[in-house]
Parts: sequence; structure tokens; C-alpha cells
Amino acid sequence: MQEESHFLIIGLGLLGGSYAQGLKRKGYHVSALDINPESIAYALEQGWIDEGAVGFDEKLVAQADSIVFGLYPQALLEWIDQHQDSFAPNTRITDVTGVKEQIVTQVQQKLHPDVEFIASHPMAGREVSGVQYADCSMFEPANFIITPTAANTEAGIAWVRSLAEALNFRNIAVLSPAEHDKMIGFLSQLTHVIAVTLMNTSDNTHLVDYTGDSFRDLTRIAKINESLWTELFLMNKQNLVREIDEFAAELAHFRSVLENEETDEMKRLFRQSTQRRKCFDK
Repeated sequence: MQEESHFLIIGLGLLGGSYAQGLKRKGYHVSALDINPESIAYALEQGWIDEGAVGFDEKLVAQADSIVFGLYPQALLEWIDQHQDSFAPNTRITDVTGVKEQIVTQVQQKLHPDVEFIASHPMAGREVSGVQYADCSMFEPANFIITPTAANTEAGIAWVRSLAEALNFRNIAVLSPAEHDKMIGFLSQLTHVIAVTLMNTSDNTHLVDYTGDSFRDLTRIAKINESLWTELFLMNKQNLVREIDEFAAELAHFRSVLENEETDEMKRLFRQSTQRRKCFDK
């Protein structure tokens, strides 16, 4: 990424705000668009953006050579349909969306040939939303996934990699959009399904008086943005349904082991899970 790169953040929420904060700290010129005037005002007050506008501003779009979409998936697609004629030639674009195959296919089909979309996914977030919770330090322990296609150039892929490096992501990986969505169906979406389902299993509010850390840890992500996650689940429905089925089969196996008091098999399952979990402690 060149030092004179001019960034535009479209969608100044938790991730968009964190990108703006991190890029501004590295000395880049950063602008932003958001439908919420309070979000723009907050980012200006914090010094995270040089300028911003509410809704759409053709000048800010046209002067940017590097654009990050912090929008929900459907909103991103609609924005491209409505405003892509304002992109300057040779603009590079990336996103933060948690599903890729549908997004990448549609955006790359829609875009003019002199604009390049290189999709990426910062594996970072919190159980809260809004620019007021933005904090670029959350990227430091996080992974960053680039999901290029044959339509992308080596220079474009290198640009996204340099963006991740500028934001201090711990690890940068490359997957195809299809590989990404299969992986995310298990690692992220299934875990959210489990947390939500566990919380919905009992409405006994008195449980809060007795719970320990294990329940809190397991259900932390049950505090969920219903609009965003509904979009993400539906866009990755096939992968997620398969993961739910596989989890249900594994749960049924454990139930059978318990019911039949198969002690050796239960211990084997415990040893296997312990060994697999150690890989994540490195």
C-alpha cells in the first residue's frame, strides 16, 4: 500500500470504525460515509477520519483509491448497484463481510472492469455494535482471511495483504470463497447456533444466580445482532445446515454413550476433545 493512499470507509460501525482508527494511526488519509450522523461526528471527534458525510457523497467516493465496505451483505450489494459509477478508475475495494461466495460472485459481476474487488474477512469482533466500541487493538490477536478469485490481480491481492499488515493482524491466510464459507460454517456460524440454542433451552432467569464461568464462556456470543446474523446464516445456508446435522449426529452419539454407560468411549471422547483443543492454545 502506498503512503499516499486515500481510504474511504463505507459503513462506520464496529469494524469500519476500527479500520478507520487503525489506518489513521498509520498516517493514511481516511474518509467515511455512514447513514448515521452521530457515527460520523464521533469518528471526527476521535480523530479517526479526516472527513465524512452522511449517506452518499460523490466527491468522497471519487477521490478514494482504496475503499473498505463495512456494510451488511445485502446493503453492500445495493450500494454497488446504486453508486458504483462514482468509483474512480483503478480503485481497489475490499469488505468485512462474514460470508463470501455469494458476495464475491455478485460484486465482481456488477463492477466495472477498471475497479477491482478483493474480498477479505477480519476474524475479529465483539458482542456489541457501533463505532463507539471501535478499537483497532482487537486485530492484533486476530486472523485475517483473503478470498481471491481468478478475476483478481496479484497487485490487488498484495494490496489487501498490506492492509491487513498495516492493521497488525496476527495471521493472514488465503482461501477461495467456497473454502472460506465451508470453514466459517463450522468455526463461526455453528458456534453461534450452539450458543443461541443453549440460551434458548431454558428461560429460568434465576440461573444467573448459580452459573459459573463455563456457562458464561460458552454463551458469550449468544448476545447477537439478529439482522446481521440472519443475513449471514441464510447466505451460507447449505454449509450451515450440513454442520448442524453433523453436530446433531455427534451429540446423539454422546447421548447414547452416556445412556449406555460406555465409560471407555466417553473417556476417549474427552481425550480427543482435549487434544484437539490444545492446538488452539499455541
